[in-house]
Amino acid sequence: MAGDRRLVIPVIPILALVGGYLLGSIPFGLVLTRLAGLGDIRTIGSGNIGATNVLRTGNKALAVAVLILDSGKGAAAVLAASPFGERAELAAALGAVLGHLFPVWLRFRGGKGVATTLGTLLALAPPIGGMACATWLIVALLFRISSLAALTAMAVAVAGALALGTPRLALALLTIAALVWAKHSANIRRLLAGTEPRISLSGRERA
Repeated sequence: MAGDRRLVIPVIPILALVGGYLLGSIPFGLVLTRLAGLGDIRTIGSGNIGATNVLRTGNKALAVAVLILDSGKGAAAVLAASPFGERAELAAALGAVLGHLFPVWLRFRGGKGVATTLGTLLALAPPIGGMACATWLIVALLFRISSLAALTAMAVAVAGALALGTPRLALALLTIAALVWAKHSANIRRLLAGTEPRISLSGRERA
């Protein structure tokens, strides 16, 4: 019987991972811009399906809606898995981010996962999530560079989890942060070269 239990227990985290992936893979940026008559967001700006690129259309309200929905799907995945314990929550969080980064519906070409990650953090560990969100906002306001704000927020989240002494959460966040950082590889190169575009209050990029 003990052996049977060892075989059954991992099923719940696996189901949470798959469920989180399916929820995270909903491309709200693409759906909302099409519904708004703005065409395919993948042909605009950076081609990303996230809120920052939606802002480049000049439609602030739509960008805010995408931000809320992308972060909300991450939080929803975690909250749906919460009755089944920490392992299920962490699996759902990872699944939601993977779904946003690599959605099967878009041939695995998704967004960069920042809003979705922040949503999972707010549900998993509100103090860390709040700290990461505050970091993103402060850096974005100071430097007007979305990618720099995102990368800094991810680093702060991992540091926060390590400081709280929660090894499972820290490992999960380190994995997620590594994925998000990898998705920002081109941004990192531009940051190092000093050519990363800034976001103006109007939503248009400027050098």
